Amino acid sequence: MKTTYAPRGVCSNLITVEVKNGIITRAEIQGGCSGNLSGIASLISGMPASDAIAKLKGIRCGGKATSCPDQLSRALEQCLCEEKE
Repeated sequence: MKTTYAPRGVCSNLITVEVKNGIITRAEIQGGCSGNLSGIASLISGMPASDAIAKLKGIRCGGKATSCPDQLSRALEQCLCEEKE
């Protein structure tokens, strides 16, 4: 299942994730801190989506209530919901 997610309240502007049988096969984050986000995308590739969500959800950036990793966890949650349908 492939999901495109429009993050809110962060520097990144588009998140695309692909999950197959609960495993992340691809993640791409556009905008934001390119090196850090490319590194995160690489690290979660091959990981169970539920594990990545548990690690990324709730991370904050500075004084913001969210962060690019937190928004990535939301994109993964959306993808898992769509995969179940």
